[in-house]
Amino acid sequence: MIDKLFPLDKNYILRQAQFVLEEELLDQMIYELKRSYTYLYNPLQLMDQTYAKILDTFQFPSDRVRLIYRQLCGIYRFKNRDNQLELLFDGRTHFDKFKEEWEACFIAWLRELGQHEQYVKTMLRMTLLYDTESRAEWAENHCKAFINQYFELKVVKRQGELRLKVG
Repeated sequence: MIDKLFPLDKNYILRQAQFVLEEELLDQMIYELKRSYTYLYNPLQLMDQTYAKILDTFQFPSDRVRLIYRQLCGIYRFKNRDNQLELLFDGRTHFDKFKEEWEACFIAWLRELGQHEQYVKTMLRMTLLYDTESRAEWAENHCKAFINQYFELKVVKRQGELRLKVG
């Protein structure tokens, strides 16, 4: 974990909270993906070969979905840039508060994104319907581009640094 000069900076605590929740929320991403597929393409839940494969697949390369998770983490931190800690009077730590807020926002985002065919198709191609590395790479690139477009962000690379801009 990156700790620079201010270990009590909100963004460091938030990043730690996102890191701690990563595995749990990756599972949640796949669960929401299956729900979204069912809602968009098979609302009657008729069992065909594709639907059965989607429901029964639990093993797939997770590195690409991890990149999407981390992209969403970065977008969340970018959109919540205020780095001042607030006073909490409910007995929780900032770490616990940020975990709860991040998890709630992340699930809401997954449900919003899951209403878009492009997101669902690309996520399926790189996870549950994974067949070749080249197709998964193509799907990852399209998924990242869709997410940036959805959140109205532009990624600008200058002098080796990636910067986000609100479009």
